[in-house]
Amino acid sequence: MAPRTVLAGARVVLPTGVVDDGRVIVDGTRIAGSAPSSARTLDLSGHWLVPGFVDLHNHGGGGASFTSGTVEEVLQGVHTHRLHGTTTLVASTVTGDMDGLAQRAGLLSELAEQGDIAGIHFEGPFISPCRKGAHSEELLRDPDPAEVRKLIDAARGRASMVTLATELPGGIDSVRLLAEHGVIAAIGHTDATYEQTVEAIDAGATVATHLFNAMPALGHRTPGPIAALLEDERITVELINDGTHLHPASLQLAFHHAGADRVAFITDAMDAAGFGDGRYRLGPLEVEVSEGVARLVEGGSIAGSTLTLDRAFQRAVTVDRLPVEHIVAALSANPARLLGLYDRVGSLEPGKDADLVVLDAEFTLKGVMRKGTWVVDPQLG
Repeated sequence: MAPRTVLAGARVVLPTGVVDDGRVIVDGTRIAGSAPSSARTLDLSGHWLVPGFVDLHNHGGGGASFTSGTVEEVLQGVHTHRLHGTTTLVASTVTGDMDGLAQRAGLLSELAEQGDIAGIHFEGPFISPCRKGAHSEELLRDPDPAEVRKLIDAARGRASMVTLATELPGGIDSVRLLAEHGVIAAIGHTDATYEQTVEAIDAGATVATHLFNAMPALGHRTPGPIAALLEDERITVELINDGTHLHPASLQLAFHHAGADRVAFITDAMDAAGFGDGRYRLGPLEVEVSEGVARLVEGGSIAGSTLTLDRAFQRAVTVDRLPVEHIVAALSANPARLLGLYDRVGSLEPGKDADLVVLDAEFTLKGVMRKGTWVVDPQLG
């Protein structure tokens, strides 16, 4: 990159709306407010320019696992998702024994300190055996605040989120502990009632882990957690928009009731994302990926996804017919705010990191920039 480069001619999605024939100025690693006449110009006419994507919930990709891989393998997975537009990523674990999770937290915290990942999300072991999904039941445990604190401490200040079945013994106290330490308490893999969910939100929970999945269905007499999570303005709802985890009507329901400012698209990706079909492991469990759908070999439960966020974007436009501004909010601004990173990422504004994605008129990814460097160069096709 030249010292300053003007990306010109694209339809640029800004917090204030879509600007036709817009321009974004890149100065080193940041977005700048102005450029000298000598600045290099890259013509992106006929394209969209949107902020880099922010993934709150991701277990791996490119054949590599965040839950068990080496440092090099984790970086391989991170790079795979960057190739698909995710410039900020939180690495998620799965249920394991406490010592193993603490050790994993130590490795991931080093990568967070280096800026390779944005933080650590602990999904399990504090979840309901009734809604365990692709988690090993024998390793599940109640959310004892002392054990929750052990994982937070092992993450050395890099714990971003913990998913809990807050109705279990110790659940509410654990939510309060997480809130006190600035860690997101997420309600998920839960068998909670409506009333129990409201209690957890009042205690400080702020996220619904992959809403609709791994929780009781919405009922007219027993509304369960879904109604409580959709109606409360304090909650951001995660959605996996891969065509497998959610019917389009469920996604529309979430956007209608939560509003575009409270939705975060996630991948919940596992190793096969960006890699292909085959046999994999998710924690201690074996997974078969066929035609892009990951399921446990034993029992057949959906086991994460093979989704990348560029595909979630394209589906949101072409299948769900959502406004582009709402999709950008769900992929970038909303998760960035939730993570406390909106001053640096999540929108194309001067002073922020030059993290951006170039899409063609059909919303196919053509370019990815992270901190001013092309990960995928749109000029190279």
